Amino acid sequence: MKAFYQDFKLGIIGGGQLGRMLLQACPNFNLHTCVLDPSAGGPCHGLANEYTQGSLQDYETVYKFGKQADLLTIEIENVNIAALYQLEKEGVTVYPQPSVIEIIQDKRVQKQFYLDHNIPTAEFVLVNNRADIKTHSGFLPAFNKLGKGGYDGGGVISLKDTADIDKAFDDYGLLEKTIEVATEISVIAARNSLGEISVFPAVECIFHPEFNLVDHLIAPSSLANEIQEAAEKIAEKLVKDLEIVGLLAVEMFVTEAGEVLVNEVAPRPHNSGHQTINANDTSQYEQHLRAILGLPLGSTKINKASAMVNLLGEEGYTGAAIYEGLDKLLKIQGSNIFLYGKETTKPHRKMGHITILDNDMDALREKVQLVKKAIKVIS
Repeated sequence: MKAFYQDFKLGIIGGGQLGRMLLQACPNFNLHTCVLDPSAGGPCHGLANEYTQGSLQDYETVYKFGKQADLLTIEIENVNIAALYQLEKEGVTVYPQPSVIEIIQDKRVQKQFYLDHNIPTAEFVLVNNRADIKTHSGFLPAFNKLGKGGYDGGGVISLKDTADIDKAFDDYGLLEKTIEVATEISVIAARNSLGEISVFPAVECIFHPEFNLVDHLIAPSSLANEIQEAAEKIAEKLVKDLEIVGLLAVEMFVTEAGEVLVNEVAPRPHNSGHQTINANDTSQYEQHLRAILGLPLGSTKINKASAMVNLLGEEGYTGAAIYEGLDKLLKIQGSNIFLYGKETTKPHRKMGHITILDNDMDALREKVQLVKKAIKVIS
């Protein structure tokens, strides 16, 4: 591999908002960036040195794109895995490795990995279709999860009792036992190609009551130190056991009894790490680059308490995006706006986020509510 600072081409599969923020970290490393995305004008369009429109699931498209890169990475795991394996076989460095992405692409395989490696997770059973779920009616209440394809809260249905089975997915997936969750947290860990590991402090995620995605998060967590330490050790064990090179975002449940259980993982930058751009010594995006380039990992120290509020498209609006209240938002001290460059809004679509900094935790939580009232995405 050529020296990364000499006309080094980084290929990024996926051109959404995560790719956009990863691109913003690339010039500091003098990286020539190439992006593949199915959209003609996605968030990375206009920021990458080269932008290719094409399917992430098509073998030939992914293979041809990857052949031009010195190093290939992802911002979404829903990609043609056979093409990544072939590129790796032909000498293209692919981080995270195709073997890791393949495990994480399928929630069934992912959950079995947890069992095989003594990673704590909620009890589950594998199912193949709706009829199969009926044979496991005694396992309810549970969450029915698709094996593949679920993203941003999609692909998950709550089944409280047998009356709900008719709305279950008639597809390959699993049933995950419903547990009493006190808090949901996330820990982002990194492992570089030399085996060095670094873990970001745990953050608390507050989910939208209807849409099954993060409404906002708070960092650092207010949970007991022993719970945070347990979560961070689990994340460290996962990156070791997977032998991943790059970032791993680990979403976890904290039960009423204080037990920490892994929900799902993502082998890439993550929504729960946006605040690191403003609040930590090293952002998750820079850390991902350091990891895949084989450089020493950066400090994950939190310099200031922060919150991150997801900016979602308003209910009832679909069309060209209009950001209403931007002036009000920017008057809130400590607020930082990140718009994703998506031309079209629709209900609940992630259109941007706002990071808020304030070391007074009560003031921080108050500002979260002020931010949510100040700005709306309409059309």
